[in-house]
Amino acid sequence: MARIEFTVDPDRDLVLERVVDVPPELVWKAWTTPEHLVKWFAPKPWTTTECKIDLRPGGIFRTVMRSPEGEEYPGDACILEVIPNERLVWTDTLLPGYRPAPVDPSGMPFTGVISLAPEGDGTRYTAMVIHSSPESAKRHAEMGFYEGWSICLDQLVEYVKTW
Repeated sequence: MARIEFTVDPDRDLVLERVVDVPPELVWKAWTTPEHLVKWFAPKPWTTTECKIDLRPGGIFRTVMRSPEGEEYPGDACILEVIPNERLVWTDTLLPGYRPAPVDPSGMPFTGVISLAPEGDGTRYTAMVIHSSPESAKRHAEMGFYEGWSICLDQLVEYVKTW
């Protein structure tokens, strides 16, 4: 399968890029193993209470996040691309098996792209979230995309260093 190429649209895409001091293999394992993902995926004091991953194109990427007040927020998505230790792509506009997801007028559908590249002893980590409109991207940014995804990355790094 050919690698999917992405071009950043600054009006519709949000990008977080950092170099972290753990190797790509550990970042990959934290992103693709449900029992690891639940340990770091939500910014504290939120938690991730459920995760299911079928790591193949067309497979499921499901998480359930719980707020400090106990409200649960399920997220069902379809995996689009898997390149071990390099790239994971999923979208919540499709359900597993590429079945179109129901349209939620209050939702904020997106495609997530996690790219990993070795850099020294660490990893150049790039998270890109592709939105359908500038309004959706702006709403996601205002909800705290940069802060929340940065916190989660810090939690991921802290967690994998305990292995």
